[in-house]
Amino acid sequence: MKTIVGVFGLVASLGVGFAGTALADDSGCVVHYVRTACQGQEAVSFKKCDGQAECDKTKPADSAEACAAAALKSCANSRLDITKYKVITAKYNGEAQTGGFDAEGNPDPAGMNFCDKNRPDLNQCD
Repeated sequence: MKTIVGVFGLVASLGVGFAGTALADDSGCVVHYVRTACQGQEAVSFKKCDGQAECDKTKPADSAEACAAAALKSCANSRLDITKYKVITAKYNGEAQTGGFDAEGNPDPAGMNFCDKNRPDLNQCD
């Protein structure tokens, strides 16, 4: 009987461990994108947001720091002649993350935007 209880206890504790892991992998990181397209490129630029200038995407992150890193990575722009600028904000478990820039990309310690307007891969379509 002790063996059965011991095995049951082990299985139960493993199940809780697996559930905890599953919850940690179920990201609470939501990255909000606002794209500004190069002139005449709206359809292509906004395609990543189902044709809209703005959208939310869930990113894998197990901490606020990982969520902030995912948001910063989302500033990257490989389509220089299609997307002019992005405003990227993020929430981790519903709490807004500080990006350090205002909506125009100017430095702002309390700003929620992660994208610096002076990034070499932004504002290149003029």
